[in-house]
Amino acid sequence: MAARHILAIDQGTTSTRAIVFDASGRPVASAQTELPQIFPKPGWVEHDPEEIWRATVEVSRSALGKAELEPRALAGIGITNQRETTVVWDRATGKPVHNAIVWQDRRTADLCEELRRAGHEAMVSQRTGLLLDPYFCGTKIAWILRNVAGARTAAEKGALAAGTIESFLLWRLTGGKVHASDATNASRTLLLDIRKGSWDSDLAKLLEVPLSMLPQVVDCAGELGVTAPDILGASVPVLGMAGDQQAATLGQACTRPGMVKATYGTGCFAVLNTGSLAIHSNHRLLTTIAYQLDGRRTYALEGSIFVAGAAVQWLRDGLNLIKQSGEVEAMARNAKEGHGVYMVPAFVGLGAPYWDAGARGALLGLTRDTGGAEIAAATLDSVCYQTRDLVEAMRGDGAQIDEIRVDGGMVVNDSLMQRLADTVGTPVQRPKVIETTSLGAAFLAGLQAGIWPSLDSFSAAWSLDRAFTPSEGAPSRDRRYLGWQNAVKRVRSS
Repeated sequence: MAARHILAIDQGTTSTRAIVFDASGRPVASAQTELPQIFPKPGWVEHDPEEIWRATVEVSRSALGKAELEPRALAGIGITNQRETTVVWDRATGKPVHNAIVWQDRRTADLCEELRRAGHEAMVSQRTGLLLDPYFCGTKIAWILRNVAGARTAAEKGALAAGTIESFLLWRLTGGKVHASDATNASRTLLLDIRKGSWDSDLAKLLEVPLSMLPQVVDCAGELGVTAPDILGASVPVLGMAGDQQAATLGQACTRPGMVKATYGTGCFAVLNTGSLAIHSNHRLLTTIAYQLDGRRTYALEGSIFVAGAAVQWLRDGLNLIKQSGEVEAMARNAKEGHGVYMVPAFVGLGAPYWDAGARGALLGLTRDTGGAEIAAATLDSVCYQTRDLVEAMRGDGAQIDEIRVDGGMVVNDSLMQRLADTVGTPVQRPKVIETTSLGAAFLAGLQAGIWPSLDSFSAAWSLDRAFTPSEGAPSRDRRYLGWQNAVKRVRSS
């Protein structure tokens, strides 16, 4: 009997998980483990790549065990990952030369500013669709080469490999036989010409990154490699790879131009499918590759919010207002009507459309009767306001947005989803399977395996759980949003 299950590996910022999906797109079994965060200095965020690898093997074996499946029953593996998080490793040993530098890390802000002052941002943006910001991989690789003893010399000899997390995992899964990155992850490096789909020698020279370090750029679905048999107990083909936000876009079946998905996890990322057109944003959104299949690229406009769920974690761990993140909804319900409190969660700067690495967070509008309930409500509202920032930017770039498909851990909160619909003024749709990042990785692998015959079959597998329709009048929502815009101005660095 043909293998009809897919193992999706979802290596995220705060956890590593594996989910086994059946041929209907239904999750059969899963396993997950938290990923420790490393903060060497203020603004620096790292992960241990060896811990990521250990966890990946552990959760993959555990999910198969729970599903009571032999590895040979898998049609293939799909991988999705926290994007921009960067690893450099020794080709001979496979050992990282430094901890992974996480996408949230801001240590290269000075280098980005130096390149910007030298007048390079226009060229970088035109070719990559990105901006000069510490968020992206290129300056992270440059930092490692500048600061790790012997790294520059080893890289110039061709002894080092660089990549994002899916590239590192593929290397390890295949026993060092394959060094490849899918086009979506490659498009987040500051080194890829997104219209040509290939590494750019001028960009590599600008960042002093040897091209020999970089992986082969491949489609999101294909015969990408085969796992070493000792990892899962048998060799299994890796058939799909995509960065987490692009995987979620496919998991939400946003396969037609004009469709938008927003994922709410540590941060929030809204992606607008623009089809075959790589549209240059006039509102500081990113132009990126949504997916690449059979050598053909589909593009997207993306807005990146650095802090969404992480703000709720701060209420829990920083202020001790709540014991568990799930308590925030009940606390926020007790907030006084019209409390006027705004929280701008710029803990690591502001992402789109501001791109202000120097901005810092603030609570504004506090009075003597402000309490925990108002701060909780303002924290949840900040997620909605930041989403409206992105939607307004997309509309400013000519997009007509009729609905937003949402996913991620925060969307189980019904009152937050209603507040989101009210704040943005657009219907919000929540699917039955909210782990759409993993589902998108499974879709890609299943597409290659023939389980799903086409992109259209993704839509057939997508099903609505609940739709939230705006119920607040435009004058009220616009008045609240104006207060948010004023609050953001107060925290800007310039």
